[in-house]
This record gives sequence, structure tokens and C-alpha cells, in this order.
Amino acid sequence: MTLSSKEYDIAIVGGGLLGAAIGYGLARLRQRVALLDDSDAAVRASRANFALVWVQSKGFGYTPYAYWTVRSSNAWAEFSALLREETGLDVAFQRPGGFHLALSEDELERRAAYINQLHGQSPDFPYHVEILDRSQVAAMLPEIGPDVVGGSYCELDGHCNSLRLYRALIKATAKHGGKYLASNRVEGIAYENRAFRISTSAGEIHAGKVVLAAGNANMHLAPMVGLEAPMRPERGQIMVTERVTPFLHYPVVTIRQTDEGTVMIGDSKEEGTTPDGLTLPINAVMASRAVRMFPLLGRLNVVRMWAGVRVMTADGFPIYDQSESCPGAFVACCHSGVTLAANHALTLAPMIAAGQLDAEVVGPFSARRFHVPKAA
Repeated sequence: MTLSSKEYDIAIVGGGLLGAAIGYGLARLRQRVALLDDSDAAVRASRANFALVWVQSKGFGYTPYAYWTVRSSNAWAEFSALLREETGLDVAFQRPGGFHLALSEDELERRAAYINQLHGQSPDFPYHVEILDRSQVAAMLPEIGPDVVGGSYCELDGHCNSLRLYRALIKATAKHGGKYLASNRVEGIAYENRAFRISTSAGEIHAGKVVLAAGNANMHLAPMVGLEAPMRPERGQIMVTERVTPFLHYPVVTIRQTDEGTVMIGDSKEEGTTPDGLTLPINAVMASRAVRMFPLLGRLNVVRMWAGVRVMTADGFPIYDQSESCPGAFVACCHSGVTLAANHALTLAPMIAAGQLDAEVVGPFSARRFHVPKAA
């Protein structure tokens, strides 16, 4: 059978963590899945991935997102166990809780005010964040520097090995018969006779359903199937040190020690849609804050630095939608591909397989929310 005549139950456009998680969830439900990916030279959001399974601060200004995030965090233990059982790969998921550290009294006061606002959004807000003083933080993070005055802590925060996660998702999908098709950049999608004809750089794919999970490219692909995906891409930079004896047993929102012993540093946010090059003054600020938080980092060599373009919707919250004009077409956009991976595989994928998103998902996360007039 040639590529141009291949037929699948579901074609997923986008082979990153989001598409791979949905693809795995669909494949384990015995759907014939094609995961269509671009070439290795493509601009990939996963390059800016920090591998956090993070709840703290999620849902500020939009409580449904807080519930959705907590749900995924709570499902991650089951999710990672399933992947290990099916592939033999340990994605190194840990949920010890996580910190957001403050380097001045003013920072800590602003953080406390932010958390108070977060908790005040709803009388039954789904998670709790504690504000800790320096001594409380030091009891859990004894390597902190003298500039750390305190911070916030949430017991639902964690992290994983995202490279191994991606490998496990692809391997598990293949185990269930799913196909990963590299170098198949999607150039057009046509809806004909209640099915989809997808034109790629390597030929044509036919599928009964299509899921757009192509990150920032969704904004161009979605209108092809009667959907929309308003985005505002965000550039970020990451630094990685040499391996060091384990010392950081809790992830910090801007610093985490991997299961392999390296330390990742990354807290930059820049406007831009190209990952090319590095902005050294920004890297210098990142490094300076990291060393102030943990002085021992000043003795380590930085072995890698890079930039990436994160997926960010217009309001920062996920978009999950289904097409009315092209039934069977779905779109998924989010910037928390690791945190929400459990939801995408175990909750969203079954809805797509059934052909209908539940109200709990499409209600709060449809792109139709961008058409609701704001109150004066």
C-alpha cells in the first residue's frame, strides 16, 4: 500500500508531546492512528519544555483551568505506571511538591497577594498553596542562598523526564498499532464524504477523524476544518548544567534537577516566533537568579543552552474544540503539554474516539469564549 492511499480511523496533525499523548490514548482504544509529524528542522515547542507537572498558579483568572490541571496531576501516577508497564520505560515522574522562591521581601509580599487572589476566586478552589518563610523553606531546601527570604509551596507539583516521556508515548502508540509518520508536514485538509483528505509533504492521508495538535501551526490549520485557534507564541530560553550530586529534591518553578543529575534553569519569557539564537543578557539574569537561590550552582559548568517557542493561546488557557461544519475534526492547543499529558491520553482521547467532546471540556475551553463580549 502506498502512502497516498493510506487510510486511518484518526489522523493527528502534530507529533509533539500533545499529539503523542492523544495518539497513545486513541491507539490503546484500538483506533487506527496516524501521527503526522514535520521534519527534524521544524520549530518545535518541545524545545522550550521544562518537564514540570505543575499545578501552582494554574488557573489564575480562570478556575476551570485549575480544576483541569489538578485532575491531570492526580492522574499522572496512573499514567506513568501504564507507560512503564507497556514500554518498560520509567519516565521518572515524582510529585514531592514544588516551590516558587522569592529573593526579596517585596517579591514574597507580591507572591502572597497573588496566592490570596488565586484562592479567593472560588469558595471551593481545587488546590492550596502555602506561603513559607525562610526557615520553613530551608528545612526542605537546605542548599538555598542567603538571598532567599521565603516562597510558596504546593504539594501537587512534580516533574518528570520529558524526553523519556516522549519516547514512551511513541513506543506505546506503536505497540497498539499506531503509526508515527515523520516528514509529513501537513499542507492542506479537505473534508469530503464525511471523511478527511490530508495533503502532506510526503503524499496523501485519508482518515475518518482529524485532530489538530500542531502547536502554533494550529492557527493556520484550524480554519481548514471550520475551527479557530487564536495564538500568541512566546519565546523562552533554557540552560542545563553538568551533572552534580542530587541536592534539589523539590522542583522550583525556574530550576529543577533532573533524574540524571543535571540542573535545568529556565524562566525567560520573550515575544517572538523564532527559536534561533540566544539572548545572552537574558541568560545572565537567569543564571544570576539561579545562583542567588542556590549558590552551589555557581561552581557548575553550563553544558547546553538553547531557545524555543512555547505554545500559548491568546488568553493562556487551553483550547479544545470540535467542528460543526466538518464533523470529526478536533483541535487541541495548550502550553502545558507535560502537565496535561495524563488528561490528554486518559480523558480527552476517549472523547475523540467517541466523536464528541464532553461539556466539561468543550464548555470552558472552546475557542468560542473569545467571542463573548467582555463586561464594561
